[in-house]
Amino acid sequence: MKTDIEIAQEATLKPIAHIAQSLNLTTDDWEPYGHTKAKLSDKLLTKYENKPDGKVILVTAISPTPAGEGKSTVTVGLGQALNKIGKKAIIALREPSLGPVMGIKGGAAGGGYSQVLPMEEINLHFTGDLHAITSANNVLAAMIDNHIHQGNKLQIDPRRIEFKRVMDVNDRALREIVVGLGGPLKGIPRQDGFNITVASEIMAILCLANDLEDLKKRISNIVIGYTYNEEPVYVRDLEVEGALTLLLKDAIKPNLVQTIENTPAIIHGGPFANIAHGCNSIIATKTAAKLGDYVVTEAGFGADLGAEKFLDIKTRAGDFEPDAVVIVATIRALKMNGGISKEQLTEENIDALKAGMENLQKHVETIQHFGLPFVVAINKFPTDTKNEVEYLKAWCDENNYQVALTDVWAKGGEGGVELAEKIVQTIDTSEKNFKHVYELEDSLETKIEKIVHNVYGGKGVEFSTQAKKQLEFYKQQGWDQLPVCMAKTQYSLSDNPTLLGRPRDFTITIREFRPSIGAGFIVALTGDIMTMPGLPKKPAALNMDVTDDGKIVGLF
Repeated sequence: MKTDIEIAQEATLKPIAHIAQSLNLTTDDWEPYGHTKAKLSDKLLTKYENKPDGKVILVTAISPTPAGEGKSTVTVGLGQALNKIGKKAIIALREPSLGPVMGIKGGAAGGGYSQVLPMEEINLHFTGDLHAITSANNVLAAMIDNHIHQGNKLQIDPRRIEFKRVMDVNDRALREIVVGLGGPLKGIPRQDGFNITVASEIMAILCLANDLEDLKKRISNIVIGYTYNEEPVYVRDLEVEGALTLLLKDAIKPNLVQTIENTPAIIHGGPFANIAHGCNSIIATKTAAKLGDYVVTEAGFGADLGAEKFLDIKTRAGDFEPDAVVIVATIRALKMNGGISKEQLTEENIDALKAGMENLQKHVETIQHFGLPFVVAINKFPTDTKNEVEYLKAWCDENNYQVALTDVWAKGGEGGVELAEKIVQTIDTSEKNFKHVYELEDSLETKIEKIVHNVYGGKGVEFSTQAKKQLEFYKQQGWDQLPVCMAKTQYSLSDNPTLLGRPRDFTITIREFRPSIGAGFIVALTGDIMTMPGLPKKPAALNMDVTDDGKIVGLF
């Protein structure tokens, strides 16, 4: 069986100019980044403001396991399949982070015959967006320490600086550090730390901004820390929002590439869904909706994380609504959620599959709570047995859920035709009654309780002493009217990663909050979730190399 990179390297790519022309773009609408990548103008939304929007299809999934769900692969395959049945479809994805690429999770370019290309470049440096975000973030961090060193006119309390440096790698050694050691000329000593770039507020801002002006305004509203009198200090107080926006003037432009079957794909922004909001940029999604009749986009991890944040945060910031949802499920992952180990997944086990259906059922209920029509996509694996597939399809039929067997990894768009036809039919015939889980006027406590009850299926929420103090302070600042971004394990509906399937009667513990006022939400940290991951014992980087002629090997 060929690897993803072998399949990708055998594909024939069209010049990016041909992809741009297929979208009726003029030369003023895009600029080439090599032969197969391009930057789209960030002014396209203004140019097409009077053009009707295409239908937005959100792809989400059940709770992920090491068995894999293939959400990005299904997203790419569905986009290709829609074009096969005569629809003008565009894919909108997130950019991969080097953290999981070099770590264990892998890239974000899809797989098999449903990939976006050139996958090697997309999974590595791409067009430099993540580097620009890293640079802008760390320029701000340097400005903060320099301000304190140069007299601290704003009276920033070094013990209460919230803004951290970032790197786009997994490096647990950087979670807690001390800076400014070595004497007066080296700065003011203080405790600091790093986040991974994709968890940074500037990444979230780039993905939630509607244009360059909005980007600058949001950057100016970043809370970098507090004064000795416990008053918040903003980027606008340092007067550096212009310089930071300058560093992002190209990064705000969406990236245009293509799939193996030459379907246009817009890839832009890449916040994690377990520690950030998990969606590609608003500009990318809305641009795709102007250029195509259908947009297939994804949100990270399961419906309890990425989909909830897409629907409660992104749609509010972008002022749009999705038209339908695809819930990706695999028999392998359902069996793991049913209680068997990864080593037993190749064996037929209807009892484990039956037990794991509760996880799928909860995610279905979540999408129903949002009032959106959906189709369940069974992402086919070679080890799935006929009996297991028939059981899952029969379960969906008994519950009156639209379901489609999907084989896009092996067959590309052809393997997603059934899914494409059913999602189009669902959009055309179903009523949409979209609503959010909570209202912005709700208190932060109420917002979190509604998420826990309606999305996670838990019974309650406990707040640490620190979190309770923060809640009172945020209310005084008027920040309690913002949406909530839950930082939670992806492996369980609860905040305990070992509780698979559909745990019940659990309590979510909020240990602390972090203000992302520029992004426009409050981050609530649960369990032991980390904003700087670590590398596994055997990182994926150990398999990677480049030959003397420049050919990349071992990249998935």
